Amino acid sequence: MDENSPTNNDPNQQLVISYLTLRKAVGVLGILLPVVMAIGLPVLSKCICIQDSISDYYYTKMGNFMVGTLCAVGLFLFSYKGYGRRDTIASKLACVFAIGVAFFPTSGPDSSSICNFIHRNSSSFVSSVHDVSAALFFLTLAYFSLFLFTKSSGNPTKQKLTRNKIYKVCGYTILLCILLLFLYFKIPWLQSGLKDYKPVFILETIALW
Repeated sequence: MDENSPTNNDPNQQLVISYLTLRKAVGVLGILLPVVMAIGLPVLSKCICIQDSISDYYYTKMGNFMVGTLCAVGLFLFSYKGYGRRDTIASKLACVFAIGVAFFPTSGPDSSSICNFIHRNSSSFVSSVHDVSAALFFLTLAYFSLFLFTKSSGNPTKQKLTRNKIYKVCGYTILLCILLLFLYFKIPWLQSGLKDYKPVFILETIALW
């Protein structure tokens, strides 16, 4: 056997495996974030209703889980190198935006909700930072899907072309969710007519997935 061939005892090979495992773990955390919060809150408290948005869970007993998950995602994005300078810059920006969402809470629509575990005391400035960070975070994810993940060194394989189609669907879905959220917040009759159906939580969940 070639002495230079990788084996299971190769430290570098183990590092690669660890990195891929970490990447999958962060992906699973992101996918499970809204699901775990929606299920976990009724288990941990008397609050049985889904919050209006993912961000509103910050003030519930699931707040620590939300912040911890966003920090884990941000840490991975900070350490992600990618294949070029654009990848690195985009991942660093996404890290900043994820941390911004975690540590600059939204003011929320209901300060007297029984679901609140801590007092809603976020200022309008802090809430604005949260909203901008969330929008930019999703836009960065869309940028990853549409422009970075679809890159090729030339002569892409059939599998690569298939993956690119999936990436583009994901990217355009994120952009569509952002557009629908923008329209929802800007059109009063949409808010009054759809609020009970938790459109913000649903669209944020779809975009996150």
